Amino acid sequence: MSQTASGLESATLARVKPSPTLAVTARARELKREGRDIIGLGAGEPDFDTPENVKEAAIAAIRRGETKYTDVDGIPELKQAIVSKFKRENDLDYASNQIHVAPGGKSVIYNAFLATLSAGDQVIIPAPYWVSYPDMVLLAGGEPVVVACPEADGFRLTAAALEAAITPRTRWLLINSPSNPTGAAYSAAELEALAEVLRRYPDVWVLTDDIYEHLTYGDYRFVTIGQIAADLMDRILTVNGVSKAYAMTGWRIGYAGGPKPLIDLMRKVAGQTTTNPASISQWAAVEALNGPQDFLPERAAAFERRRDLVVSMLNQAKGLRCARPDGAFYVYPSIEGLIGKRTPAGREITSDGVFAAELLDAEGVAVVQGEAFGLSPYFRISYATSDDLLEDACGRIQRFCASLD
Repeated sequence: MSQTASGLESATLARVKPSPTLAVTARARELKREGRDIIGLGAGEPDFDTPENVKEAAIAAIRRGETKYTDVDGIPELKQAIVSKFKRENDLDYASNQIHVAPGGKSVIYNAFLATLSAGDQVIIPAPYWVSYPDMVLLAGGEPVVVACPEADGFRLTAAALEAAITPRTRWLLINSPSNPTGAAYSAAELEALAEVLRRYPDVWVLTDDIYEHLTYGDYRFVTIGQIAADLMDRILTVNGVSKAYAMTGWRIGYAGGPKPLIDLMRKVAGQTTTNPASISQWAAVEALNGPQDFLPERAAAFERRRDLVVSMLNQAKGLRCARPDGAFYVYPSIEGLIGKRTPAGREITSDGVFAAELLDAEGVAVVQGEAFGLSPYFRISYATSDDLLEDACGRIQRFCASLD
């Protein structure tokens, strides 16, 4: 008997949608294969290569025969490297049994939610948010509570907005700093204000996604909530990974530090899902964290130069307004000034989704619509590509915006 996909799909999976960023990237690749001149600015992936010493460490691990199953949530050597990293860079004290390693930061976050969320439990997610956060909560059986963080507040969650969102069912607050998609980052004072609210709600845990920690610009200096709220460490999960700073997206290594009871639960989840992260990738990550770090400021400087280029050019485009981010490699321009305008073919720009589709069709520039991140009317550009491509893409965006009437 044949069965349709809709008939096969579980009620749990039906609650979520495919990743919009992956969809944009796939569409851009499809158009390129058809011969279109496409510039893809959708993927959050550094264009730099994995450092040579990290590659060599992986090759050496293969030659040593490090190709078997490992401990479920990380080899001891990698856990110790992560402990040292947290102490050296964040002044956070973790023991090895408080460390969880998984195949990517997404897997770390999902393991935490699956381990702790029951039906009706709520997770506060500031918007704009990374597209996967709400769907991971839904897959884990929880309820995402999206809190709009307007541009006027720097796209950051305020203490007042946090307090208003907390209910007796709130289990987690999720913080992402610097942020995907806006690049906004929290200061120590802003995190302290959130911590002061959290002290009044001892059942609310904090998951802080610090994956863009090393990509910050100007006078901003990264701080994570555990550094300024040590009294909350028994309910903070500090998530990070090697994907962005070390250009190791395909290696799939994310990690976290947290209270041992939570880490034990996350290990239980991993033991019945992914088992261990790839052994070779783990040895590569050991070298990434323990090896030379001098290239990090150089790459951050390149991203900062690209940020300035993109922000300048977008702010010169008719109808666009683009804030200058503190970190990561994204900008989140507003198209408020273009709503109601029409393309030369007569199509009305009624939303950021229409804007993104028309831009791709007219100029071959792939961006991600703001509705995917929970706050419109905006769109996201990843500037993790070459200066020449960014200048070309922004010129096309300027031309497209000028064509609207």
